[in-house]
Amino acid sequence: MNVLDACKPLTRNEMAARVARDIPEGWFVNLGIGAPLKVADYVPAEREVIFHSENGILGMGPAPAPDNINRWLINAGKQYVTLRTGGSYMHHADSFALIRGGHLDLCVLGAFQVAANGDIANWSTSDNDTAPAVGGAMDLAAGARQLWVLMEHTTKSNESRLVRRCTYPLTALGAVKRVYTNLAVIDVTSDGFAVRELVAGLTLEALQKVTDAPLRVASM
Repeated sequence: MNVLDACKPLTRNEMAARVARDIPEGWFVNLGIGAPLKVADYVPAEREVIFHSENGILGMGPAPAPDNINRWLINAGKQYVTLRTGGSYMHHADSFALIRGGHLDLCVLGAFQVAANGDIANWSTSDNDTAPAVGGAMDLAAGARQLWVLMEHTTKSNESRLVRRCTYPLTALGAVKRVYTNLAVIDVTSDGFAVRELVAGLTLEALQKVTDAPLRVASM
């Protein structure tokens, strides 16, 4: 019997919604390419969270309805987005000055691996990979005040993405503070991974069996 048979892993949309619930009011937040871009769709309109896209948008809103697309308005992942009231556009260089100047409260990135000490690897040297170069993730990991990661807990071949040490090329050292997966919410502490939340039906023991690095229960 698979250790995960007793639980129901979150879908990507559910993972994004879970991240959205934890973003404090008034924060400036960058969303990385891939699954993190969905987070903007799950912040209620009455909450003030200012989303940034490194191609030059501040005040990015959720995806538009199919009949209300502005073909000139896209995010860094080349997806159509909306602009919230008060939002603005800027030059690409100004956008990266905002990132490098420490003006972002949070960045949410996808990743191939996160190590127990907070190292993140979210690019590859493989010609077949969708992230063949480090790109702006390096600036975001270094410039944002907090870095959270949103990713599947394991690969398609059931290898753990939460590892003792990254084997992919590193994006940043010791930068990750929290990881959201389809199975759990996990803090990165000075003592390694600390589990804050598990999906219904999953035990810490079962999660450990599909996790390379040691886990412990977080102090609430």
